[in-house]
Amino acid sequence: MGPMIEEKARRILGAGSIKIRVSRSGMLQQLTFRVKRVKLGPDEFVELYVGRVLEMGELKKVAKETGLPVESENGRAFPEGKGAKDFVV
Repeated sequence: MGPMIEEKARRILGAGSIKIRVSRSGMLQQLTFRVKRVKLGPDEFVELYVGRVLEMGELKKVAKETGLPVESENGRAFPEGKGAKDFVV
């Protein structure tokens, strides 16, 4: 994994998933975000994925909390100042 990945993010990746409370349609829900690998040219990067629609603000919040990119049915968010190449494995 890239040197930019923080210790908390490494633990999440090792576990394969994490449960996080998020706001959906004005209600707090606990959702399971699973580790997913995404092709990036000849490489792959890792992210958390949830198969639900989440508002972009919630995606950004989860990305900031976990230190990992987050994707839902309607978009993807990266931790501030980072991009896919920072998470190449």
